[in-house]
Amino acid sequence: MNKLRTAKVATVDELKAKVDATSTAVVTEYRGMTVAEISTLRRQLRTLDADYKVFKNTLVRRAIAGTSVELLSEFLEGPTAIAFVNGDVSAVAKALRDFAKATPTLVVKGGVLDGKALSRQDLAALADLPSRNALLASLLGLLSSPLTSMAGLLKAIPQNFAYGLSALIDSKGGVIAAPAPVEIVETAATPAGVEEAAPAASDDAATVVADVAVEALVAEAEPDTPATSEDAASEPAN
Repeated sequence: MNKLRTAKVATVDELKAKVDATSTAVVTEYRGMTVAEISTLRRQLRTLDADYKVFKNTLVRRAIAGTSVELLSEFLEGPTAIAFVNGDVSAVAKALRDFAKATPTLVVKGGVLDGKALSRQDLAALADLPSRNALLASLLGLLSSPLTSMAGLLKAIPQNFAYGLSALIDSKGGVIAAPAPVEIVETAATPAGVEEAAPAASDDAATVVADVAVEALVAEAEPDTPATSEDAASEPAN
């Protein structure tokens, strides 16, 4: 096997490995581009997780036959360079479009995405889309917005309750002051051996009142007894 045949086999194997790794690719025509321009574009696309390389059309057709990117065959005319995309295809399409504006010799011809052919117009539409990171950021913003609103609402509930309570108190004339605590004064204990005159006097008065009450009750309870013969005899005759 000569060196040329060995190189072709190696190229076909390389293409098959790229096709096995991804089902998205973009075909360009680089007629008139310099080596420096191709290298610059390759470095830019590498940052977007895309491998950009020049291939012979005959070898590409042989490598992609019966694969998910076989539809690329319709774009294989003229000097061909293919970007095999492992990242965001819209970001790659935008990078190719912007580079083609600065370097008109680059022509974006078409591509394939998950087994479906992409025309030049399809790639232009993809280039106008926001990047994957921008879409994720927008989605995250949409998801976090209701959570932020709910957090603000939960924070406002106790604040509004406090404001409402304060307004209610003010409408009722303000806060009623609590009564002053009653001070309990403890009297000093009476020294031993000293008699208290006031309590003794009050005890005597109570005893007198009790005796009078008992006598009154006894008088009411005793019935009137009839006069005895001795009482009658002692009374003077009329």
